[in-house]
Amino acid sequence: MISENKNTELKREYVEDIKKTVIAFINTDGGQIYIGINNDFTVYGTDNPDETLLKVTNSIRDSIRPDATLFTECGEESIEGKKVDLVTVQRGAARPYYLAGKGIRPEGVFVRQGSSTVPASEAAILNMIKETSGDQYETARSLNQQLTFESADAYFKKKDIAFSKIQKKTLRLIGEDNTYTNLALLLSEQCVHTIKLAVFEGSKKTIFKDRYEFTGSLLKQLEEAYSFIDRYNSTRAEFQGLDRIDKRDYPTDAIREALLNSIVHRAYEFSHSTLISIFEDRIEFINIGGLMKGISLNDIRLGVSALRNPNLAGVFYRLRLIEAFGTGMLKITECYSDFDAKPNIELSDNAFKIALPNSNFHNGKIVKPDLSCRENQVLGLFEKMESITRKDVEQTLKISQATAILLLRGMVEKNLLEKNGQGKNLKYKRSRSR
Repeated sequence: MISENKNTELKREYVEDIKKTVIAFINTDGGQIYIGINNDFTVYGTDNPDETLLKVTNSIRDSIRPDATLFTECGEESIEGKKVDLVTVQRGAARPYYLAGKGIRPEGVFVRQGSSTVPASEAAILNMIKETSGDQYETARSLNQQLTFESADAYFKKKDIAFSKIQKKTLRLIGEDNTYTNLALLLSEQCVHTIKLAVFEGSKKTIFKDRYEFTGSLLKQLEEAYSFIDRYNSTRAEFQGLDRIDKRDYPTDAIREALLNSIVHRAYEFSHSTLISIFEDRIEFINIGGLMKGISLNDIRLGVSALRNPNLAGVFYRLRLIEAFGTGMLKITECYSDFDAKPNIELSDNAFKIALPNSNFHNGKIVKPDLSCRENQVLGLFEKMESITRKDVEQTLKISQATAILLLRGMVEKNLLEKNGQGKNLKYKRSRSR
């Protein structure tokens, strides 16, 4: 006598929930579904076996992802002289299988427990992904399959590079089972990983001046984080005779390479954010993951590269963000070849930190251009006011409108002041990077 168990399900007639049972069998150890037999083992048969099987096959094809049709077989059997439909399900090779409208979540993924079909736990889902996709994070299927790519689309368009479904497959955003990988998640608006950036007063983490968390696509985070850091990369003006020489606190190429390395080489299987801290004398980039096995700090300094996320690196290479693998640390070192202070690297089992020294910081203070008497008078106005106008400068310094305009324009160029507004509403604030 046929009875319900882990590998057998009985249905009096066709119902929509049969697709859940198919998912449970294909995610577990396979099984058989009899349509036309009640759960009290009474055989009723089916009035129209062909029509019922058509409903089943259509439901499997349209409702289950990835494609489950290769692992299911539908047919008829005669039991007690009556025709019943039989759906045979094998264990799938691309688990977890899920309801297309629900995604890879407990409400969309089902498994078999005894004779029952139940939602899979998140731990069970992750184990299935690991078993079928391997340990590499970026190639595993994303738990979220409802991904959007506005930022990535715009970035690829700006670089004049196609980003259709064909390119997504080539770049490994879409796997062989036509589902989004974790690499796709990283480049989507739904990316769960962030960059946290903080600006501190002085050289210790005591007083916050500013902080921000960047979210969304890694490409969007990259652009926004670089722009934020650049605001604090001051230009110091020095004069040698009649020549003015502008010198930034940090080499822009060094910042760019350190930021790119922190994104490309991060261990995304951990949920911690990439941390960037800006101090008066340095910028620190702390990356989760440490070094890959078999790679030492000396290897990194020599330009040896073991990619934790080769497909992500491939995307960045395609976008011309990185020129060649393993050159990042060499470029950073070259940027500081003419400076006394050098980048400092610290390692732990699970983290990598690189500190870029401020090239304008000497003997415990920032080297600033000599200020004129009038410039010091203007800066003195901020002891009582948060912002000033041209008229404030004219009245305090007792100078003409034209002289005030030239003075303020020069202070903006020296990065001593920032402009806010325009026309009659134009005001000046002290530069936040000062």
